[in-house]
Amino acid sequence: MKIGIDIDGVILDYERVLKTYGDLYDFIELNKDGIINRNEHYLRNRYNWTEEERMNFVNKYFIKLSKKTPLIPGAKDVINMLQKEGNELIIISARGGMIEEMKDVAIDKFNEEGLSFDKYYWKQEDKLEVAQQENIDVMIDDSYDVCKKLSENKIKTIYFRDKEMKKLEQNEYVKEVSNWGEIYRYIMEEIKKL
Repeated sequence: MKIGIDIDGVILDYERVLKTYGDLYDFIELNKDGIINRNEHYLRNRYNWTEEERMNFVNKYFIKLSKKTPLIPGAKDVINMLQKEGNELIIISARGGMIEEMKDVAIDKFNEEGLSFDKYYWKQEDKLEVAQQENIDVMIDDSYDVCKKLSENKIKTIYFRDKEMKKLEQNEYVKEVSNWGEIYRYIMEEIKKL
């Protein structure tokens, strides 16, 4: 099976780290209560920051926080099992688009953890084209927008949803999960259908 995998919020717990330090930056450094949408995935839509405030946060924290972000529990074990079982794992990530070094930080983290993948697609804001080009059987992502778009185009998606994020109605193309055990169970059920 060909499995597309996002990095942030799926393999690395970066989204939770980013929200934590975004809230601290907003409250302590900006002395604001700037959260306008707690359920929003992207910083630009989560806070009422000016572009200058947002870029100050990005420049001050993105690399630093990325370097100390841990793996999501179970990610390494399940990724290793999926590889041993002969699945092709392809990274499809927006990382490196805003700050090139973010890609290198992820590669370093993967090397430290002994993780490798069959292919890497970086700087992918719109993941549909790559998913179609690679003929992905299932994509694992934590973005509502990405999962919605892929599923509407008949690509099976595993929506790794944080409890605060928007819900997507589950159907034959969308499965909502909250941990890597659920991901493994779903993929094994899909493989049985092939």
